[in-house]
Amino acid sequence: MSSGNEAVLIGKVSATHGVRGQLRVTPFSGDVDSMLALRTIMLKKPGGGMEAFAVAASKAHGKKVIVTLKAFDNINQVLHLVGRELYALRSQLPELPADEYYWCDLLGLEVVTGEGESLGQLVDIIVTGSNDVYVVQGNGREILIPALADVVLDVDSDARRMTVSLPEGLLDL
Repeated sequence: MSSGNEAVLIGKVSATHGVRGQLRVTPFSGDVDSMLALRTIMLKKPGGGMEAFAVAASKAHGKKVIVTLKAFDNINQVLHLVGRELYALRSQLPELPADEYYWCDLLGLEVVTGEGESLGQLVDIIVTGSNDVYVVQGNGREILIPALADVVLDVDSDARRMTVSLPEGLLDL
């Protein structure tokens, strides 16, 4: 687990919302409640570095979150924020149930089969309509693994390892 002062990637500004300077955010987890409790957020600048903003209000909007920042009150002021990654300090985020993880805790894990064969490293997570997909790179190949309970057998955060049972035919070329 990481320190409380670490900036954790939790979403991305996908669009503006309305004309009053609100932002539509795509959360990188199925739980929007963790985002609704934030009073400050950080947005990654295009050239690197972070900008901190106070949150005036936030609300769930389907699978997205609508965020109003105190510094802005019209659409023209927030257009430059669209496309930026949204971060929060780990200390602001709630503890997750035993079988849930923040993306930052999964990225970089070694992925192995139940038989102990190393498949590579989890390098990215793709959000789909039904379930996330883990992108694993290693041994000169890329494998897309569905994030399903019957596929992901175990996540050992201390050992930095994920054990999976691949669906039949997944590795067939």
